[in-house]
Amino acid sequence: MQAKQIAMQRIEIIHVDPEQIQRIVSDAVKHHFEDLKKDFQPKQPNRYLTRAEVAKMLQIDLSTLHLWTKQSKLIAYGIGNRVYYKQDEVEDALKQLNGIIKKEGGAR
Repeated sequence: MQAKQIAMQRIEIIHVDPEQIQRIVSDAVKHHFEDLKKDFQPKQPNRYLTRAEVAKMLQIDLSTLHLWTKQSKLIAYGIGNRVYYKQDEVEDALKQLNGIIKKEGGAR
């Protein structure tokens, strides 16, 4: 049984020159590398925005920003008396809000 398994795993290459083998292997490795590269992009550092920057970015009043934070639409991070928001989280929340508006058929 083991002899049969070994024979099935063996591949013989006939009438193929070394350059062709090198090109085939190189293309296969390049293809797999490109797939891996898509999944492993370098992580960008978090950019923190102040309340005023977020309000300006979303074109809302600070009281609306406070309400959205209380309603957990946005996540605030506090350091001492200061409040910050992660830019990517603000952008994600905005995308979700836009998706809800489009589903409801309304526009702002």
